[in-house]
Amino acid sequence: MSLRSLSHRQQGLLLTGGGALIMAPDALLIKVADLPDAEILMWRGFLSGLGFLLIALLRYGRGTLVAYRRCGWTGIAVALLFSLTTCGFVLGNQYTTVGNVLMILASSPLIAAALSWVILKERLPRRTWLAILLCMAGIAMIALDDAGAGSWVGNAFALMAATTLAINFTLCRTRPGVDMSPMLVFNGLIVGSVAGLFWLIGSTPSLPATNQLAVVILLCLIIVPCGVTLLQRGPLYLPSAEVGLLILLEVVIGTLLAWWILAEQPTPIAMVGGTLVLGTLFAKGLYDRRLELRQRVGSEVALALPTDRSRTL
Repeated sequence: MSLRSLSHRQQGLLLTGGGALIMAPDALLIKVADLPDAEILMWRGFLSGLGFLLIALLRYGRGTLVAYRRCGWTGIAVALLFSLTTCGFVLGNQYTTVGNVLMILASSPLIAAALSWVILKERLPRRTWLAILLCMAGIAMIALDDAGAGSWVGNAFALMAATTLAINFTLCRTRPGVDMSPMLVFNGLIVGSVAGLFWLIGSTPSLPATNQLAVVILLCLIIVPCGVTLLQRGPLYLPSAEVGLLILLEVVIGTLLAWWILAEQPTPIAMVGGTLVLGTLFAKGLYDRRLELRQRVGSEVALALPTDRSRTL
């Protein structure tokens, strides 16, 4: 069965869900690589940039330059924002637990909803604001739990990643139908160049050990370009609520992998905060989906009813 034979919504589910599953071991592999901050960012930037470029060339061929031109200034802003997202995600994993980073990152769909209200003037229902408040309360529990241990720095980086990712999604919605994923090449160049300068200044350059290099290549050249490209395309096919719900696959599976392989056992307050975040997002996504189906059925019934022409001449 080809992708084109699927419905528009089914394509979106496949792309977004597939991207989330591919990205699930991202945070875990950052921990396993065990490289200094600037070095892991440099490798991630340059290798993922190469991967994004190869994907763009495979998809667009001779039309690659046209795809870049279509993105315009919005695409440049997306590249800059995703550079901050990358730095926040990687540095967050360097200074706090994988579970905390992924739980905080899970709030990005709700942050995007708030930004859409401010920037795009979209009116949000009360249930969305309630979900945002509950999610922020859960994040506060996670952050306060580790504040005494010094990992509040990692939580702050994770929150930066969630916020910039949300701004990224909001900007993409201002250009419907335009694929912004090719611009991720510039994200790789920005992150790699800046981190590379810090790496050259702060240490003696050398290649990582063989096992570390293998993990870095797997993560940065294959997993990140493939997963992020799929996630970036998902919102072209699905409503934001469903995209946010599917991204939770990365959060749940990534957290379970970290707890299982790295033995990062969460404290009770972090568990409560994380459960509150995930539970809120799941409940909101399911409710929005149910409401969407109910409205669709209602519109189909209205269209199926015969038109009363007795009052028309």
